Amino acid sequence: MNNNEFYACRICGTEQLDPPWGVDGQTPNYDICDCCGVEFGYEDMSVDSIKVYRQKWVESSADWYRKKNKPQEWSLEKQFQNIPKQYR
Repeated sequence: MNNNEFYACRICGTEQLDPPWGVDGQTPNYDICDCCGVEFGYEDMSVDSIKVYRQKWVESSADWYRKKNKPQEWSLEKQFQNIPKQYR
């Protein structure tokens, strides 16, 4: 992971192939995160909604939305380091 704020999910920190909020950080692509299942531009519209979604996801075991894409040696703690600071 390169911790690039434009490519990391604001909820879980998973690096995306395309910037979830565009390179301007303002234009969501409405894709779904393979890890936490958030729809970019819907459930991550504000810092408050991001924190609520993240808390619910973690409380429900932080299960991967698309389990087949989960890396073998996945670490939630390491992945959380990719979340841009303004969304932690």
